[in-house]
Amino acid sequence: MNIWKYSLISILFSGLCIGNLQARDFSHQAGSPLRIRYADPQQPVVHTAISILDHDLRLTMGDSVRRVSDDAEVLLQIAPVRTSDQEVRSSQTFSLSVDHGQLIVTGTDAHGLAYGIMEVCRLLGVSPWEWWADVTPRHIGELTLAENYLSVQSPSVEYRGFFINDEDWGLMPWSSMHYEPEHGKGVIGPKTNARIFELMLRLRANLYWPAMHECTQPFFLTPGNREVARQYGIYIGGSHCEPMASSTAGEWPRRGVGEYDYVHNQQEVMRFWSDRIDEVHDQPIVYTLGMRGVHDGKMKGAGNLADQRATLQRVINDQRHLLSEKVNNDLNRIPQVFIPYKEVLDIYNSGLSVPDDVCLMWCDDNYGYINHFPTEIERKRPGGNGLYYHISYWGRPHDYLWLGTFSPKLLYHQLSTAYQNGIQRMWVLNVGDIKPAEYQIELFCDMAWNIDQVTETGVQQHLTDFMSREFGAERGAELAEVMQSSYDLAFACKPEFLGHTRTEERDPSYKVVSDMPWSERKIRRRLEQYAYLSRQILVMQPTIPADRQDAFFQLVQYPIYAADQMNRKMLIGQLARHGRGKWTKSDAAYDSIMVLTGMYNKGIHNNGKWQGIMDAQPRRLPVFMPLQHRTDHFPMAQEATVLYRWSSDDLWTAMEGDNTTISGSFKCSSTDTMYVEVSMVPTHPLDNKNLRYRIAFDNLPPQVVSFRTQGRSEEWKVNVLRNRSTYTLAVPCQGKRKHTISVTALDPGLLLEEIVVKKPK
Repeated sequence: MNIWKYSLISILFSGLCIGNLQARDFSHQAGSPLRIRYADPQQPVVHTAISILDHDLRLTMGDSVRRVSDDAEVLLQIAPVRTSDQEVRSSQTFSLSVDHGQLIVTGTDAHGLAYGIMEVCRLLGVSPWEWWADVTPRHIGELTLAENYLSVQSPSVEYRGFFINDEDWGLMPWSSMHYEPEHGKGVIGPKTNARIFELMLRLRANLYWPAMHECTQPFFLTPGNREVARQYGIYIGGSHCEPMASSTAGEWPRRGVGEYDYVHNQQEVMRFWSDRIDEVHDQPIVYTLGMRGVHDGKMKGAGNLADQRATLQRVINDQRHLLSEKVNNDLNRIPQVFIPYKEVLDIYNSGLSVPDDVCLMWCDDNYGYINHFPTEIERKRPGGNGLYYHISYWGRPHDYLWLGTFSPKLLYHQLSTAYQNGIQRMWVLNVGDIKPAEYQIELFCDMAWNIDQVTETGVQQHLTDFMSREFGAERGAELAEVMQSSYDLAFACKPEFLGHTRTEERDPSYKVVSDMPWSERKIRRRLEQYAYLSRQILVMQPTIPADRQDAFFQLVQYPIYAADQMNRKMLIGQLARHGRGKWTKSDAAYDSIMVLTGMYNKGIHNNGKWQGIMDAQPRRLPVFMPLQHRTDHFPMAQEATVLYRWSSDDLWTAMEGDNTTISGSFKCSSTDTMYVEVSMVPTHPLDNKNLRYRIAFDNLPPQVVSFRTQGRSEEWKVNVLRNRSTYTLAVPCQGKRKHTISVTALDPGLLLEEIVVKKPK
């Protein structure tokens, strides 16, 4: 995979005599340097990893790393990694083992060796979020590993990493105005990127798509960025509209001539790409092929679908010719990806020919539901399949850029499904500004690194382990339960969606905050659920040590408290519009959000380290503003009488097809018409064809329901805003008797959320 040539490296950590052949544990006592010995490989990522280890040792043991030529402790080398019965030669693999008191760290290549060194940092108890979430490392007096210790690890996904996106209100202003203002407004410079790349190295990620909005100076036009990427061994790529390592929106106005139009300005477009390849051909790059418009839209110059396909075919052929001339004439040795995103998926499906050595990167629908899974032919491609996935998004039907409330269960389900269906070569996560989505980022990276381990652990235990590591085992399970409850509440409606508004719609009514279609009882129940979570956090907060208070505020308090106050602002405001709530409480909740956000930026002990990173009003949308005091005379939604309800204990139940059936029964004394509501999680078809289920009620003819949606249809918008697709069936009650209902999956991949039988309102 790697384009670098690696030489043999050995690193020796020592406190024990090499000549001592007695079985002994590895043990390093605090109070002296950790002596290492290695042959200099001239690979920057290894040196960077060692410098991070030195930093972590100073924080945890008061020690430093010292390079020695003899009298060392452990051997670390680039060589085939051995398990008990075979050699593992795949790239990026590492092993840690103890042999006669020596800690031996072996990597199959420089990246594997670096990840092995990062594993030692984890053994020291240092969180990957040590800097990014102020998780202060704890002092330890000794690092000990048993004589028979062995850990062998290798990645599940070859290329895995981040896309910094929609950075206008967080990362960019924080970086350019606070963290490294010397570069000027709008610059995310090498100091910031070094911090991002350190986080990626700690999380064992290796692929980076830089921020590309026009408010931000492009990555490769900022001095120092290219060099720091090489230092951390990070592959630089580009998003669906940023081909050939070129940030088109920001760079074409500076480097381009004429229109960004391949049909009418081919020579200048080719020069634009060619010049960039000349600049970066000697460093790790994953080249994105294809072409879209400058502003994430359709490419110019091509008319109908056939014209678009013919033009895109020429683009890909010409781009690969450039790569073969300037990077490597063996194209199989150059990482390349093609991303059929939005309208490009239609072009691909119309018959576009993508070379077999190019990775096909599939996308979710921006709300976490993967909208294409590889066919049998696509799974067999040598270039493999990839995934571009969102936990943060700007666009229709509504942004969710503020709070990191994306459901870990949905993330886990969709990534697992992707991997099981052959999407295994390249994963990229749209992380927004990184904060406050720390946990979801770690879950993503852990699954990309070792999906089997996360599957064995389970997503709830993974969350528990995360909270235990950051705040202590005695609080881990309790905090995980609180956080999961908050994720479940946000799954029903994200805080950003509470205004019943939409973005980028022509109808002006969508810009006006209006009622959620909820009854007063449902509103008050939801408010109490959030208040309960806040009370739990309030009780736990004093028990958190002082050196973890900033981390607790960033990872737990702010997400819970801010979501609670947003619900109070919007839902008490809804009650107040109908004379059932007090505007003063809604206004106070808005003030609380502003105070909490100020506390986030100022910090408790970190001296305002995050000034400007948190903005509680991204894009200044109506939902984030103080509510207008007005009276609505139309009635609030009424809650129907529920005669029967089936819901999963774990948010939803997987129905894998092949006539998987969920059934139930109930008695009813009414003679009225009843309404059966079946709610599915709005996934997309595993076979890219259909999603169907059958409803059977008593002896009535069964109803077959298809809930596959197309594009950005109205049905899709409604579904993703509430994370459910609901079908309602009217049925006669027929007096006093027992009724039966069943729901049967007709296609694979269904997630059943709820079955409800209601009387008329």
